[in-house]
Amino acid sequence: MQKILLVFGTRPEAIKMFPLMKELKKYKTDFNVLVCVTAQHREMLDQVLKFFDIIPDFDLNIMTNNQSLSTLTASVLSSMETVLNKSRPDFVLVHGDTTTSFSASLACFYKGIPVGHIEAGLRTHNMLAPFPEEFNRKVVGQIVKWHFAPTELSKKNLLNENIPKENIWVTGNTVIDSLKYILKNFKDNKNHTSAVNKKFQTILGFNIKEKKIILITGHRRENFGLGFKKICAALKELAIKYKDINFVFPVHLNPLVINPVKHYLGMVNNIKILNPLPYQEFVFLLKHSYIILTDSGGLQEEASSLGIPVFVMRETTERPEAIQSGIINLVGTKTKMIVNEVSELIENKKMYLHTAKPNNIYGDGLASQRIVKVLRNLNE
Repeated sequence: MQKILLVFGTRPEAIKMFPLMKELKKYKTDFNVLVCVTAQHREMLDQVLKFFDIIPDFDLNIMTNNQSLSTLTASVLSSMETVLNKSRPDFVLVHGDTTTSFSASLACFYKGIPVGHIEAGLRTHNMLAPFPEEFNRKVVGQIVKWHFAPTELSKKNLLNENIPKENIWVTGNTVIDSLKYILKNFKDNKNHTSAVNKKFQTILGFNIKEKKIILITGHRRENFGLGFKKICAALKELAIKYKDINFVFPVHLNPLVINPVKHYLGMVNNIKILNPLPYQEFVFLLKHSYIILTDSGGLQEEASSLGIPVFVMRETTERPEAIQSGIINLVGTKTKMIVNEVSELIENKKMYLHTAKPNNIYGDGLASQRIVKVLRNLNE
């Protein structure tokens, strides 16, 4: 039996690592599964831990107010050394491009512990966009031993960086596993579905199944300041232009996000500013959205699976497959560009119907099974 330590620290990581943890725990004679959370994002992480009933074996609780990247990196690195000394894992699994993934991988490298990277190989080929995520994932790619890439393009990126072919597996993305898990819960539990719908009706003042919704998310560090001002200006212009559409914005808790959003958009009647939603409620809102405006990464994958057109308010994306499929449109942060592109899709029904088609480019819901199969073979 091998001891595996799963390390994550943010809400998106927890969402994407849950199905893998669940699958690993099916093989009790093969693996002893331990979970370490850094709590890089405390409150938003806890929502997911509670919903998925994840009880960490180690909780570093490192989040502090206004922490810098340097402080965060140092905290994870030093704390992980203590965890590794105590748990003595045979190998560690990290996810994606966070400071937690980078620092945990580095701690393992110093201790000579092999690491597997979930969601490996995503690249924008611009070290400053997104910042610091592109740096994190590139460095993690050089540190870890095993690479679980979501797509063939991700695999190609790794091969171009001289990662050995025999250490790369294309598995799909585990976020689709989680998405399908949540959707099945809604399908199987009608009472729960009804309760969530009524909750939204109370919060928003309308039935989301009967109104057009544009869902908005934003939190990228490179958009702080002027970028968010321009995004908010575009959202305000669109909301005034299309008064029959409701713009719903669950806002990230970072003051650099929530303060400008409330300042610029708080008085616009058809823009509904919400606190961060539990993941299952966010999926419900996502499923019933007409269009999505975001600077997120993972949301591009979920939206593609559901067939919901997305406008990505960033200059680059590490998920170009969705752009090639036509369901994602990269619009940057310039106000005029965002307004023009979104308006065209709203007003051109033929274009919308052509765009809004589900696509499995990021997975079929079986990524965790594929990853565990590889790990079991490595264990033999």
